Amino acid sequence: MTLHRREAGNGSAEPPLVEPALIAAFDGWVDAGSAATAAADHLAGEGRVVATFDADSLYDYRARRPTLEIVDGRPGELTWPELRLRRARVGSRDILVLSGPEPDFRWHELTGDLVALARELGVVEWVSLGAIPAGVPHTRPVPLMGTESQPGLLRGDVTPGPAGVLRVPAAAISVIDLAVSATGLPTVGYFAQVPHYVSGPYPEASIALIRAIGRRLGAQVPVDELEEEARTVRSRLDAAVAVDEATRAYVERLEVAADESSGPSSGDLIGEIERFLRSQDGGGNLPN
Repeated sequence: MTLHRREAGNGSAEPPLVEPALIAAFDGWVDAGSAATAAADHLAGEGRVVATFDADSLYDYRARRPTLEIVDGRPGELTWPELRLRRARVGSRDILVLSGPEPDFRWHELTGDLVALARELGVVEWVSLGAIPAGVPHTRPVPLMGTESQPGLLRGDVTPGPAGVLRVPAAAISVIDLAVSATGLPTVGYFAQVPHYVSGPYPEASIALIRAIGRRLGAQVPVDELEEEARTVRSRLDAAVAVDEATRAYVERLEVAADESSGPSSGDLIGEIERFLRSQDGGGNLPN
């Protein structure tokens, strides 16, 4: 028994996958600003669904309740949480995009399932996407931190980090990443740093993740729609900062730190992550 079901094609023979990279992103605490899942969905586009996963086995519906649409007082459509694997194309290569809500149950079993599925589909590399809260200003380019299963896999302006030992609550994406890397398959992770004072979606971080994927695969991925959303969010943040002197001074201090620092320390990241986890359901963030 497996947790996934392979989906049939549209009836016509599909070309074989070309050097497929599997790109994975789940929502949850390692998806600050919904940056990772938004990037994954953008990369997948309207790509065909290759596999679906057994939601009844993976999700706690009391924690992730399906959404009910009520029209004119009459209950209508239910939308259930879904974890899907979709096929798309970036340049001359194929990508398989795994995205959806972070599973609540059966992480070990799902991990084994995904390792077997990656082998079956001939995946040549695994890329995990994430986003974490950090003391960075929205007025500077989004910093990316990386993980790699062996030295030299990260390229471009993404370097392993942070220095030192960082102990945080594990996410399902990291559990799977470790299991995949244990098989010898090259694995990397790209983690965007999202200003901790931002609430709601942060498309600028999604763009940074998508561009990192594009550089890795040797092709540009259009992000016009996301860029427009990012401009709107930036304008709102600028306006919110401008009307409050204390907030403006704080952002200016972050700017100075960003310009002088090569990256956050382990202690800084732990503090920001703990604060993010405590405040996900609370206030205290600027409007986006």
